[in-house]
Amino acid sequence: MGDMFGDLFKMLGQQGADAWFQTATQLALNVARGEDGDPNPQPSERQRLEEFAPLVGRHVDALFGVSSTPEVTAVNRSGLTIAALNQWKPLISPLADNPPTLDLEDVEGVEGGAMMAQLAGSLGPLFLGFQMGSVAGHFSERAWSLSALALPREDATRHLVVNNLVAFAEEWSLERDEVYVFALSREFVASLVLSQPGTGDALRALLVDAVRESAAAQGDLIERLQGMINPENMASFMSNPEALLDEIELPGETDATRAINAAAAVLSAFFDAAAAAITTAILGPRPLLNEAWRRHRFSDARGEDAAAALFGISNQGPHHDLARNFVAQVTREHTMGAFSALLRVDGLPSDVELSEPSGWYERVSNSPLA
Repeated sequence: MGDMFGDLFKMLGQQGADAWFQTATQLALNVARGEDGDPNPQPSERQRLEEFAPLVGRHVDALFGVSSTPEVTAVNRSGLTIAALNQWKPLISPLADNPPTLDLEDVEGVEGGAMMAQLAGSLGPLFLGFQMGSVAGHFSERAWSLSALALPREDATRHLVVNNLVAFAEEWSLERDEVYVFALSREFVASLVLSQPGTGDALRALLVDAVRESAAAQGDLIERLQGMINPENMASFMSNPEALLDEIELPGETDATRAINAAAAVLSAFFDAAAAAITTAILGPRPLLNEAWRRHRFSDARGEDAAAALFGISNQGPHHDLARNFVAQVTREHTMGAFSALLRVDGLPSDVELSEPSGWYERVSNSPLA
């Protein structure tokens, strides 16, 4: 036993501090490839998407009064998965830096409990890798782009999964052009807002507490591992480590989760409204498209919901209805240009302001940063 665990410790030590992220990447890509092998988008579809990008970019720049580069990268599911992992890594790394530990001194049937506890502590970050990898792989199964989650971005790179857009258009009998324009608009707006230093800093501050509370789920995972480590089921665990992720739930509602949910819900609702407005300006009203997107966004979205939960965010619930009303009221009373405040560090609405759009507008309009 001592020789075996010594070899395991040596192997884990050789993998380096980023072993958990390597594990996440390998598992995520395996999931993302799926049964169809994750084909690349057809060149004609990729070209059509890219043709609309400059036109959409001009409308987004006009909305915010800025100038940006209208570049977009057409990818398959694996491409979006890698982009997601790279953007999410800085937000998740604190969990890997402080993994939970196990107390196996008195676990029945286990010899060398202290050694097993040391092994479990070494494996903790790898289990985080299993969790993140599974989530990232399933996220790209039907997500269009990173705009599916209102998370701060390290850069303004834009990736769209063309095959997922085509599948959506076919499912709802929509013209591909209108789906491309809407998806580009949503991603361009999200990319601009979420890559702003001020907005990113404000979101990261909210996520510090939310992600820390999400560590409770990681704790549950380790506790379940503690119950599994015994001679009878160790082989089963090693053959299917992803089974540990079953039935892990978000922690209960707290001040931290209410704060991040309010901000994320309003951002998402604004991305929707801006995308609909830009699509209408370019192609005319598209009521069926808007309804199809709403249903797509809040139904059968397990991949996106699981990804949001990783950061303590809930993609479902009454706060999303409040957020849509928030965006509608501000737009009706002050035009959509009022949301240029979201580019500032003080622009995100609080949980209280989610029910008081006028209070938010008054605050951001009189801000020294306005």
